[in-house]
Parts: sequence; structure tokens; C-alpha cells
Amino acid sequence: MIIGREYEQQRLLDFFKSEYSEFVAVYGRRRIGKTYLVKETFDYKFSFQHTGVQGGDKARQLSEFAQSLKNAGAVGGLKLKDWFEAFHALEDLLSKLPDGKKVVFIDELPWMDTQKSGFVSALEHFWNGWATMRKDILLIVCGSAALWIVSKIVKNYDGLHNRLSAQLYLKPFTLHECELYVKSREINMTRRQILETYMVLGGVPYYWSFLQRRFSYSQNIDNMFFAEGAELRNEFDALYASLFKNPSPYVDLVTLLGKKKIGMTRNEIVKNFGKDTGGTLTTVLRDLELCGFLRAYNSIGKTAKDTVYQLIDNFTLFYFKFMQENRRHDSQFWSHSVSKQFYAVWSGLAFERVCLQHTAQIKRALGISGVVSSDYSWVYRPQNADETGVQIDLLIDRDDDTINLCEMKFTKDKYEITKQYSEALWRKVTVFEQKSGSKKSVFPVMITVYGLLRNAYADDIQHQVVMDDLFERG
Repeated sequence: MIIGREYEQQRLLDFFKSEYSEFVAVYGRRRIGKTYLVKETFDYKFSFQHTGVQGGDKARQLSEFAQSLKNAGAVGGLKLKDWFEAFHALEDLLSKLPDGKKVVFIDELPWMDTQKSGFVSALEHFWNGWATMRKDILLIVCGSAALWIVSKIVKNYDGLHNRLSAQLYLKPFTLHECELYVKSREINMTRRQILETYMVLGGVPYYWSFLQRRFSYSQNIDNMFFAEGAELRNEFDALYASLFKNPSPYVDLVTLLGKKKIGMTRNEIVKNFGKDTGGTLTTVLRDLELCGFLRAYNSIGKTAKDTVYQLIDNFTLFYFKFMQENRRHDSQFWSHSVSKQFYAVWSGLAFERVCLQHTAQIKRALGISGVVSSDYSWVYRPQNADETGVQIDLLIDRDDDTINLCEMKFTKDKYEITKQYSEALWRKVTVFEQKSGSKKSVFPVMITVYGLLRNAYADDIQHQVVMDDLFERG
């Protein structure tokens, strides 16, 4: 049973019904459900199916492709010398099948493109020289290496230029979809528990599959990450190793950004690394952004060169804060942490990330879904001792001459605005109006779990968003 993914599933089915041959690329980060989506949509029935071998050289990739051909019904001893021969064998197999749309599913395509293998050229020739001459082929390719899919397939300016029928990028689940998922598995969780779980796991369906209904929220996190034999104990290393052929620069960068809540500009990254990595850094930043690990944003009044890169992947930040800190190998480290101050600090920051991942829901709650808007963060560093520094994690800059300045607070009960906080909030509004150069009206928005405790200061806030709003469909 597929949760969510209605749009992607319908697109695949539409291409299956098409009167022409179609070529679709499905991509997204590891564990996001790409393979599951394709297999469930077509009920695990394909004319040909193959999965690339992680780390396999050209000879191993070809031998496994030959085995997949045999599994699909190819006869004779297949000893493939190169990828052109491999795709010709696939053509022979498909040509002998009965009339009707033939679904060809090749998973983890980037792993098959080994050095100097000629794989992409052979794929281009297969599609352009054979498949497009017919009307009965649906070729679906998948891959976790998002940048490879984008550069070699989506933005291919050689033989595959403009040949792709569609690119389907699978995003992480929203809170709404995670709630549907736990209900489908009859796991009894309150919305707050789902929210706190999301703060750890993000919207990666595979991680959520390890939740067990007989355990509490804290027990589940302990069992998944800290207990002896925990299934996801080594997930961090496996995650980056599977996505990137050389994971070291990616891990180095997320480690650096994990220490900076608001993120860093490219120049700041270069300064901390000690040298400009040039094209390598550009590739690493683009790849991490494509996989959803980074958020790239600009501040109001800043240029593109001032773009800030912020680490926003929930699991990666959870790993740095908790898994790396569990030096005593406490099998119940999470349960023992939830009452500590550092957990309270982390949960506040994690809630802010969840809000940034649900800006569509926030706009809907504010009634501005139909207004063209852009999302920003903004920082002002004081120029002298008389000035006040300001950090704003979410600004919604609207085309109706309005800016929503969003404050996000994670508490166990309704949030109480004190006199001190009220003064700080309106000081933040004033500094933003003075230093940003914006002439738009600025309205504060409080985003909390259960809303605001009614008092004189709460009445100054005209716009509120609560946890339940974040669970709405995007």
C-alpha cells in the first residue's frame, strides 16, 4: 500500500497508457521510497528489471545485467563484452514479447556508469535508435545519486537532450503523510509524538518503517539507533557512502555546517576549509541540495553571491547531536536524554527545521496560499556596541506589500509571551525594518505547538500557527 505519492503514481500510470514510448527518471535520496513506488505502481510486474551493483566494476555490472536478461526470459549463453552489446540483447528480448506496453525498470542507474564504460552512450543509442522507433516501451530509471541523474539524464545535452518524458523527484514525507503512515500500520501515536519523531527521522519512509507499535516513542528511538544491534546504528556512514562515490567531502561539509545553525556563505565555507575547492565545492553543494540535505537561501537585500547554505536534514543533525555524543554506548541514551537541558535546546532547533520544511502549510494557515511569496532567513550582525544583533529564521516576503516575520517556539504547553520576550520580539521587528531597507508592512507570526497562553502580550500577536496546522496537506 502506497502512502502519499498520488501525483507521482498517476504520472507513471499515465505514461503506461500513452500511445508512445516514454522515458521517465525517478530520483531522490536514499531510503525515500523510489523503488517501492515503481514496484507497487506496477504490481512488481515488469518486462525487464535490473538493479545496478554498488561499487561493482564494468565486468560485474555487465555480468549482473546478463543475469537479469536471463531472469526475464533471454535464452542462450550471454557473455556481454560492452554496454552496446548489453542493450542490443535487451532489444532482442523485448522484441519477442507479446503486444502491449513493455515496462523496463532499471534501478540504481548511476552505479552502472563506471569509469570509461561507455554506459551513457549505449543507453542513448538504445533509446534514440530503438525504443523511440516503437510505441510500446516505458523505460523507468531510478537513482539515489541525484546529481548524476540530473547531469547525465535530465540535463543531458548530447544524445538524450529533450528525450526524457518526465523527471519525478521524490521529496521526503510531510507530517501529514507520516501521520497517514503510522495510522496505516495501526501505531498509536499522538500528533506531538509524530512531530517529535519527525524531528529525528525527517520524512524518510524507510526510517519510519522501524517503528513498532508495542514500544513507546522513546523506546522506539532507542531501539532504532542506540540498542545493541540497532538497525540504524550505522545509517549515517551507509547513507553518504551510498549516495556519493567519494563521500568524504560531503561528510566534511555537513559536519562543518552542522555547527552553524543559520548556515554559511560559500566564502565562509572556503575560509573554514582553508582553501577554495572550486568546482569540487560547487558539485558538493549542488548534490547535497538536490538530495534535500541543504537549504540554499538568500536574505532580503542580498545578492546571489551571499547565498547561505544551511544543513536541514533532520537525521544528519540528530546524528551529530546524539549518536556522536553517546560515547558511553548507552543503549537507552535517548530515554536518558529527554529530560536534559541539551535535549530542550536541540528540540527547539529541530522544531524550527520542521517548520521550514512545512512552509506551504504555514502559508495555508495564514490564508496566503494564493499570494505569490518568497521565503527567507535574515541576520543582522551589530556594527557597534550600541546596536542589537538580530536573527530571523523565517521571513515570508509577499507580493501584497507584506512580510510575515515568523517566530517558532517548541514547548510542552501553551507558550507564554513574557514582557521580556515581547520587547525582544518588537525590537527584532524594528531592527529588521530599519536595516533591511524593506518598505513593506511587517507582521509577526507565532508558530507554536499548542498556541499562546492568553495574556496582555499575546493580544499583540495577530497571527498564530499551531502544530495541527503543520499536519495539513501541502
